[in-house]
Amino acid sequence: MEIFLWMIFAFLIFQRLGELALANRNRKWMIDRGAKEWGEGHYFLFILLHSLFFLSVIVEFIWTPYSMHPVFYGALAFFFILQILRVWCISTLGKRWNTRILVLPEEEPIRRGVYRYIKHPNYVIVFFELLVIPVLFHAYVTALVFPFLHLLVLTVRIPVEEEALKERV
Repeated sequence: MEIFLWMIFAFLIFQRLGELALANRNRKWMIDRGAKEWGEGHYFLFILLHSLFFLSVIVEFIWTPYSMHPVFYGALAFFFILQILRVWCISTLGKRWNTRILVLPEEEPIRRGVYRYIKHPNYVIVFFELLVIPVLFHAYVTALVFPFLHLLVLTVRIPVEEEALKERV
């Protein structure tokens, strides 16, 4: 079981690094088309939050005796659903998907796919990931602390994003 958990952890690290590379490519594409970036000053909070999250999961996993619980299978199923939703968000936005706030002038926000139902679906997905991923690793302190920290960062992020969308001209 432990090797399976390390494989999940490795998958998550590679996924997040791949997403950062994709975000950088998309950022360049959008900047080349006249996009304006907003909220550069708080972006480090996301990097810090996610870096500390993965560190916290590892530390807690190593320090906590692991025993298999039935909750693991439910958490794993929820994790897979969240990954499908994550891909849906990214594919719906296409080259406009980013970890930063970038707005193309005079372009309407995308309102198809999952964005037809939820205004900020990726933030909801990340909230639940920050809850369910630690449960897979018996990192229950991490599961309690990091969703809350995510919500605190969003109190800065979402108002900036909303302002950027209002002033997209």
